[in-house]
Amino acid sequence: MSRTTRDAPAPLRNLRLLLSYDGTDFHGWQRQPTLPTVQACLEDAAAKILGGPVKIYASGRTDAGVHALAQVANFSTSCRIPVANLEKALNDALPPSVRVRAVDEVAPDFHARYAVRSKTYRYRILQSDVCSPFLWRYVWHYPYPLDHRRMAEGAKVFIGEHDFTSFAAAGSADEDDPEPSMVRSVFSSRILRRERSGILAYEVCGSGFLHHMVRNLLGTLVDVGRGRFAPDDVVRILRARDRTLAGPTAPAQGLCLMRVEY
Repeated sequence: MSRTTRDAPAPLRNLRLLLSYDGTDFHGWQRQPTLPTVQACLEDAAAKILGGPVKIYASGRTDAGVHALAQVANFSTSCRIPVANLEKALNDALPPSVRVRAVDEVAPDFHARYAVRSKTYRYRILQSDVCSPFLWRYVWHYPYPLDHRRMAEGAKVFIGEHDFTSFAAAGSADEDDPEPSMVRSVFSSRILRRERSGILAYEVCGSGFLHHMVRNLLGTLVDVGRGRFAPDDVVRILRARDRTLAGPTAPAQGLCLMRVEY
């Protein structure tokens, strides 16, 4: 074997991570200079294991306080650590609020953000009189009457391809795409009621979501449920492309990224 062959650098591997995290103590996914973020936490842990800086790309940037059951991320490395060992090493280096559920090697052209076909988010509202200390991090405690049928009717309005300007954070950049388009496709939008637990859940699946979009959709549906808006008003608000006409931004802690499809 020649010296050139023997000293050649190891080929890059593209590794995909399946992640869960409690977003309560993080200022979102994206690394920030002085604030704790999930990306920084994960990249710092990987850098210690791999012996150098690592850039990790996620399917999208979750907001401060938002959780993930199945976030997907990827990074390139020449390290030859087997994926099972790397999964264990990462979890040993990470805080308990962030867990790597799986690591696998994928095609070189796979990108966690740009290859996404759909994402599913779920927002949970607790309607019981008292919020358990074991739930408060993961629900919006709203102990007031809501008309679930009206909310379900309003939720159906979002299905299809629409301009969601009325439901995007004012003046903010798009979460998923640097292009200025505010058009997104929503594949399903439904209210899930669970009587025994007192949980009312809103689940939405789409091609991608604008900054604060899901929380603004839900905030508007709550206004429908409490009678401020009629379900037909949701059509008017959507068509107006005016954020000031829609409902408030729901609190972050009730939102969780449930699934990403490729």
